[in-house]
Amino acid sequence: MRRLASLGELTGGIAHDLRNILAIVDSGLRLAERKADQPESVRAYIAAAREGVERGVELISQLLAFANRRELDLQMRDLNACVSSSAPFLRYGAGPGVRLGFELGSDIPSCLIDPTMLEAAVLNLVLNARDAMPGGGEISIGTERLVETDSVSGRPGPETYAVLRVKDQGCGMTQDVLEKVLDPFFTTKGEDGTGMGLVQVRAFMQMVGGDLRIASEPGTGTTVDLLFPCTDATA
Repeated sequence: MRRLASLGELTGGIAHDLRNILAIVDSGLRLAERKADQPESVRAYIAAAREGVERGVELISQLLAFANRRELDLQMRDLNACVSSSAPFLRYGAGPGVRLGFELGSDIPSCLIDPTMLEAAVLNLVLNARDAMPGGGEISIGTERLVETDSVSGRPGPETYAVLRVKDQGCGMTQDVLEKVLDPFFTTKGEDGTGMGLVQVRAFMQMVGGDLRIASEPGTGTTVDLLFPCTDATA
């Protein structure tokens, strides 16, 4: 039942992800219109918009796969390589007022990842971080190796995780908001929010056997950790 509930949350969240991508495509096309007299800029904006369209097609393919009751496309991947390949798209999504920094650790174990859904999850976190910094700021995306004695999966510890961390310098959240932020349809963005972004990310992590953790304080910012469990062979 838990897996079925996670699947329902994940498919519902794909619509949210697709809206994010369409917003990026729309932004690129608008910028291209404004720079019509600068061919090099226009080509760059159109290329970014085309990349957004391609990623949207991948997401729709995922939705169709779920409709056909297929599993996630899990692959044993290098987390650092996945983050690095997504960097240009994530920078574009963050927008011109936000600096996106990458702090990729060493000795990060490989783990099971669906690359398309991972990118959608990280994009969700980046856009949330951007929205928490209306005056601009820096978003840090990092990776690290984590060994825990008390496993979140319920298996005997210690257990090794590949951790992906997204940290912002935004307004942060009170404890009351933090306790609700993973509830479906709960949003702090008013009519501009769907309340499905973090729900989708949590559902994705549950389906790969991982975990999502959030730490936040008002005036300090928010940190979201995605913990991907590693097999004995990769740990």
